[in-house]
Amino acid sequence: MDKKLEPIVKTMQEKFSAAHEEFRGEVHVFVNPEQIVDALTVLRDEYKFELLSALTAVDYYPQTSPRFHVVYQLTSLANNVSVQVRVPVDGDSPKVPTAARVYATANWRERELLDMFGIEFEGHPDPRRILMPEETEGHPLRKDFPLGYEEPQFTFNFEEIDLRKPYVKE
Repeated sequence: MDKKLEPIVKTMQEKFSAAHEEFRGEVHVFVNPEQIVDALTVLRDEYKFELLSALTAVDYYPQTSPRFHVVYQLTSLANNVSVQVRVPVDGDSPKVPTAARVYATANWRERELLDMFGIEFEGHPDPRRILMPEETEGHPLRKDFPLGYEEPQFTFNFEEIDLRKPYVKE
């Protein structure tokens, strides 16, 4: 782990009981949904993470608890360091408090996550679709979203899907 990140991770563990992992040189800090606004505020104010460089989600379908991770990629330009904060969210009704009051760029990015993944951000100032038409049903980046007329293929249903695929005859 980068020496600059050690005190940051320690603070997150002490204040928010956050878990952490390191993967390919990146540090991931796991925070509960109800603590995300406070955690982002601490990172911004105390450790100069002034840039929310990415806000996205990961879908772990068919796993349901947690089904999603909401991923906040933060960058400190002053300290030349980056950290990833992840919020595990269940799949039944995924909700996370909005970070729009901490980072202004979170406003549009949270709307994208609502639109593409169906993750709601409580307290968001403008919670409506931003990419898809209002009448669209479903959320296209979910792994269970139907792709045309074919069931999505995963490792657990590969053989079943493979039997139905039309292959070119030799």
